[in-house]
Amino acid sequence: MQAFVLVPGTWMGPWIWKRVADGLRARGHSVHLVTLSGLGRDGDDVSGIGLDTHIEDVHAVLRDLAPERVVLVSHGTSGIVAGAVADREPCRVDRSVYVEASLPHDGRSAIDAFGEPLRGAELRLIEENGGRWPVPDVDVVADEQGLTDEQATWLAGRLRDHPGRPLTEPVRLTRPLAEQRATYVVCALEHFHGRLAPDVERMRTVPTWRFRTLDTGLWPMVSAPDELVALLDEIAAEVAAESGSGAGVEGPSGGVRPRAAWDTPGDEVGPQLGKG
Repeated sequence: MQAFVLVPGTWMGPWIWKRVADGLRARGHSVHLVTLSGLGRDGDDVSGIGLDTHIEDVHAVLRDLAPERVVLVSHGTSGIVAGAVADREPCRVDRSVYVEASLPHDGRSAIDAFGEPLRGAELRLIEENGGRWPVPDVDVVADEQGLTDEQATWLAGRLRDHPGRPLTEPVRLTRPLAEQRATYVVCALEHFHGRLAPDVERMRTVPTWRFRTLDTGLWPMVSAPDELVALLDEIAAEVAAESGSGAGVEGPSGGVRPRAAWDTPGDEVGPQLGKG
């Protein structure tokens, strides 16, 4: 049995993970859902909620589970939050799983990934919306993302404007991102001709990172929950195999960590996308 901690992405609460959580529990895993501050009622004051607030939301769940080790799963911009937690808690996080998620980079924010002029436009949108990043409309949610009309309407109706500061404040990391043991889950419909963001593509060369692909869109928790459950269950089996292996390689702190199959130099760390 593996302990999973699931962090919701932008505009979402823990409800987004319900079908995935139920599927993982049915396979014998324990699942713990994170509620990020400021995603309740849209009219609430979120001026005091920053990136560290959301990081603490995840830390609080890990403290409740101590000393159990976990697989930490994030989606969308919560990759910044979960990545910071994995950076600070390497002895508690066995694997980071980034489901079509933003990657954390020291000194940079989630909004920085947009580049100009889009970055400036989004910052103005947050300012004009009282410090919140407004939700997309149903047409944007549904646009070629593998959702039925019913699913898109249901999802768009539950989204809540996201606190702006967690998206605009720079994250601080203590270690290179390449030192994390991670799996990046690519949602193929989100990518035109299979092209990934350059910072994500670079991680393909990192021995401790692995890439997996789901043939669905940006919201796999809704459009392909069973496939996502099966993939996470496979990751749990990988983590268990590593924990039970006698072989090891020297980790960044000088300790020994188990050797996984993709640690061998020259191994392919992930499949190329077949569609976009």
